[in-house]
Amino acid sequence: MKPSLEDRFGINDLFIRYATALDSGDVEGIVSCFAEDGALESPVIGKFEGHAGIRAFSEQFAALNRRGAQLRHIMTNLAMDVDGDKARATCYLVNIITIDEQSRMGPPGRYDCQLRKIAGEWLFQNRLVVLDAPFPLPGM
Repeated sequence: MKPSLEDRFGINDLFIRYATALDSGDVEGIVSCFAEDGALESPVIGKFEGHAGIRAFSEQFAALNRRGAQLRHIMTNLAMDVDGDKARATCYLVNIITIDEQSRMGPPGRYDCQLRKIAGEWLFQNRLVVLDAPFPLPGM
């Protein structure tokens, strides 16, 4: 179903809040993007469920930032279907990591997400990261 402008902006905002929180090491910002029983699965670091699991995932990325690494998540081609308070959204993804003034780009991929609108706010219910090739992150 075609999303309303309000839903389109709300879902776009969720994706941007998530990526910028991840890149800046904002643990609570990442957690706040997920429903309490939400889940995230990544081929890089595994599957995490619930706010406690998402917090553990987020701490790993925050630790990279504290060690001087800088991640940049670049998303494009955001597409979504909305059905009431549920939605599916996908986008293309490119990751760049800079460590010791050396940048390298990860393989392209995509996010495939199930969303729920809770108390008027779109949140991730399930977030799947699909990469075109393996991408080991240093220290993970």
